[in-house]
Amino acid sequence: MPRPILQEAQIHPAIRNKIATHQQAIVQEVMKAVKENDVVVVGMGLNPFPKKARKALDTAGQPYKYLEYGNYFNTWHKRNALKLWTGWPSFPMVFVKGTLVGGADDLQALIGSGELKKMLALRASTA
Repeated sequence: MPRPILQEAQIHPAIRNKIATHQQAIVQEVMKAVKENDVVVVGMGLNPFPKKARKALDTAGQPYKYLEYGNYFNTWHKRNALKLWTGWPSFPMVFVKGTLVGGADDLQALIGSGELKKMLALRASTA
């Protein structure tokens, strides 16, 4: 089921550029990291779940790129742009071969089922 996204035609032309460019530096930085790395974890300080995701990857022996943006007390407006871009409501945001796979618990499920290895192997063989 596709998530609802406000259609361009329903956005007044005078504000379209403001929406399109709002906090895009952080989005572009994450997009670049996702393109250049097999696994990317996007997190924030003081939140235990990005640490949980990184620990799971470390235990699995899987290299990853970690990007951290602020904490609960700052940088929320920049992180909000990432939530708007992905539709994922919390941190961490874990990407595998360019695909958002969810957060720490979702990542642990992929590792536990062996699907993470399959995703990495499948994408590597088609590259």
